[in-house]
Amino acid sequence: MNRQSLSDVSYSTYWLADPGRPAVRGPLTGELSTDLVVVGGGYTGLWTAIIAKERNPERDVVLIEGGRIGHAASGRNGGFVAASLTHGFANGYSRWPEEIAELERLGLENLQGIEDTINRYGIDCEWERTGALDVATAPHEVEALRQGVELARGHGVGVEFLDHEAVQAEVASPRFLAGAYDRRGTAMVNPAKLAWGLAEVAERLGVRIFEGTFATEMARDGAGMAVRTPLGRVRARHVALGTNVFPSLVRRTRLYTIPVYDYALMTEPLTAAQMASVGWRSRQGLSDSGNQFHYFRQTADNRILWGGYDAIYHFGGKLDPSHEHRQETYHRLSDHFFDTFPQLEGLRFSHAWGGAIDTCTRFSAFFGAAYGGRVAYAAGYTGLGVAATRFGADVMLDLLSGARTARTRTRMVRSKPLPFPPEPVRWAGVELTRRSLAHADANGGRRNLWLKAMDAVGFGFDS
Repeated sequence: MNRQSLSDVSYSTYWLADPGRPAVRGPLTGELSTDLVVVGGGYTGLWTAIIAKERNPERDVVLIEGGRIGHAASGRNGGFVAASLTHGFANGYSRWPEEIAELERLGLENLQGIEDTINRYGIDCEWERTGALDVATAPHEVEALRQGVELARGHGVGVEFLDHEAVQAEVASPRFLAGAYDRRGTAMVNPAKLAWGLAEVAERLGVRIFEGTFATEMARDGAGMAVRTPLGRVRARHVALGTNVFPSLVRRTRLYTIPVYDYALMTEPLTAAQMASVGWRSRQGLSDSGNQFHYFRQTADNRILWGGYDAIYHFGGKLDPSHEHRQETYHRLSDHFFDTFPQLEGLRFSHAWGGAIDTCTRFSAFFGAAYGGRVAYAAGYTGLGVAATRFGADVMLDLLSGARTARTRTRMVRSKPLPFPPEPVRWAGVELTRRSLAHADANGGRRNLWLKAMDAVGFGFDS
């Protein structure tokens, strides 16, 4: 166990510690009226505000955020911007095989829309269209990767299988046995800079943004809606909810999501010799393909972010700042890092952090409308939502306008995930699933009766 690597770590989110972080915006005080109020200043809310103004520049838009712009999952994620709207091709194919080609098309169109927006407005967010490489680290995963690549390629997905020699040529690790490489379907980004850049664009387009403004209550108000905050109220024709892991103002949707805590480490910058020892010249995002998996990527200043594996649910599903750091997980991640890259022994980690993401049983976002079409929501991104949030914004605006589009015609958008059961069954089920997944990883991928039952009913949960 390498404990020295964590001896000088800062328990803070690397991305959010940037000295260039924007100044605090003031809270909403008093009452105001608007056409659209967006609740939530993460990616979902920011994309909704921007696209609403792009669709109709005359529309008045207000965005309220309980903390700071991008302070939660949007500012502390790994920065993988994946085209998939379904948490990967395999998950999408298992749930919506008849429309997977359309969902893949919509996902690539959405990813290109993000890149076009970044270029059009000059957002400085370290965007790199590097692609992503999924690696096998156990013998049983090699054939699973090969079969997955064949299935995806049969449906037009541009992914290729890399054998042992080919994957080692991309990234040198004694753990990597094979890989599945999608060269164009994923970009890397500095997640905090993306959030801050989107907020700046929204304000340029005329959106009014208020930070430190929690939405405490929502109710009908004549022909529109009213959203109350601690110091004021917003009256609006329409409401778009981008609250994700935080309790939804549409109470009936709360059983669809639970908060799961994810953790990450960031290394100090690598020297030229250390970089050469790893290879990784294409700078693609990587993940390994176990049920409990790691995700890892390079930063603009040649650090390595290393996260994932543990996915921790706490009884009752309460959000608590005390859950945002977990020494046991940091030590495990450190050990796994040096097991994967033994040539980097002696490298130290500069930052360690964690936070809650919202997960749902189908492992991809769900959408809906409430209050007679006055309110729309999108949630449940489950850790692969950086790109999908823009799609969610488009869907919400489609629903609020009553438009039937290629997005809203899909069964994915029209359906909902299975709800989670109440406590204590929920906690017991999550724990049993986590242990079963770990057992499967250690036993050649063989899934026990519990996992087979979860597969049969469409209940998804992994790290």
